[in-house]
Amino acid sequence: MAAPLFVSAPMRLSWKQLLITALLVAPLSVGARHAYAQPSNPRFGRWLLKSDAPAPASNIMTYEPLGSTGMKVTIQAVNARGDTTRWSYATDFDGRDMPVTGNASQTHAAVRPISSLVNEIVNKSNGRVTQRLTNVLSPDFQTIAVIYMREDADGKTTGVTFATYTRMPL
Repeated sequence: MAAPLFVSAPMRLSWKQLLITALLVAPLSVGARHAYAQPSNPRFGRWLLKSDAPAPASNIMTYEPLGSTGMKVTIQAVNARGDTTRWSYATDFDGRDMPVTGNASQTHAAVRPISSLVNEIVNKSNGRVTQRLTNVLSPDFQTIAVIYMREDADGKTTGVTFATYTRMPL
């Protein structure tokens, strides 16, 4: 008669086997919990513009989840006099024009991913492209670099500026 493949009696592990098992399994469970807790889009959060401008001047971008795959973008800027402007739009990252609220010079924004770290944003005013942005998230998810390219009515680039935003603590 052959030996059974499965033993019905409880298996006893030595303290060394238990310790080794615990040391191997614990990091996996912590890593899984950490991965589950992370948002699906690493851009979610608040981002502060790096600037040499004296206080109270500031610019904060806030990216929030919207629906199952979208994002709400809110920009709050404070100028040197302390005047605050706040504008926002939503995107599903599908390149569609979406309404912008609170920005007199921009009526629509369209966002499309170029890669997992790069988005193109096209700003429009009453149907005319006014600005193209290339928004690049750093591989460590702590910095966003933005290239702003302004366009005239003929689609010619009239100016280029650069900005760097750093992730703000929660």
